[in-house]
Amino acid sequence: MAVVPYKDNSADKKSQVAQMFNSIAGKYDFLNHFLSAGTDIYWRRKAVDELKTLRPARILDIATGTADFAIETLRAAAPNAQVTGVDISEGMLEVGRRKLAAKGLGHRIQLELGDSENLPFEDGEFDAVTASFGVRNFAHLEKGLSEMRRVLRPGGKLVILEFSKPSAFPLKQAYNFYFRRVLPVFGKMISKDQSAYTYLPASVQAFPDGPDFLAILTKVGFKEPAWQPLTFGISSIYTAQK
Repeated sequence: MAVVPYKDNSADKKSQVAQMFNSIAGKYDFLNHFLSAGTDIYWRRKAVDELKTLRPARILDIATGTADFAIETLRAAAPNAQVTGVDISEGMLEVGRRKLAAKGLGHRIQLELGDSENLPFEDGEFDAVTASFGVRNFAHLEKGLSEMRRVLRPGGKLVILEFSKPSAFPLKQAYNFYFRRVLPVFGKMISKDQSAYTYLPASVQAFPDGPDFLAILTKVGFKEPAWQPLTFGISSIYTAQK
């Protein structure tokens, strides 16, 4: 059974995820930085470093949210690179558009409302496809990953940053306590959404991380899948080639 934000809601996972992110959009960036003590900024920088040797000119950022990762990709992109960000939450995209306007990046990054499992782009349109803390929200993981591969050009690179589960004692126990007991309390208090930050640990727990995710990447056709745990395995970078 799929993990969903609102258990008493009959809507499908995709609709519920969009509803949840619309609800917390205004507090999302603050909560990311606050609840991770700023470590999320470091994680994004490490993930974007994976693009430095490629220097992509056309980048697609999946589940782009408020565009933090899309903005970060410019640091490793070609001088006049164009980035397209796609998300199912209009609320998150609106926050992202305001951010781009404030930074004067509207001419470099375009944000579009769209379904990551049914991308409105041609085959092989992008040099790199990225996703930051978004693929675990896919209703159909393999379908979403297959779409990401489809729009990637031959030789292009996939970079995914996602939460994972530490396995070493005592970090595993401390992590589980924080994720299940502490994070939902502060998330609810600040975001005013009762379910968003209980859904987060549940979705991380259900996500097939590490070697299991590498196997899925291989199954849908990616080559050379690789896995780099960060901060003792709290999050991970996954890369692959088409």
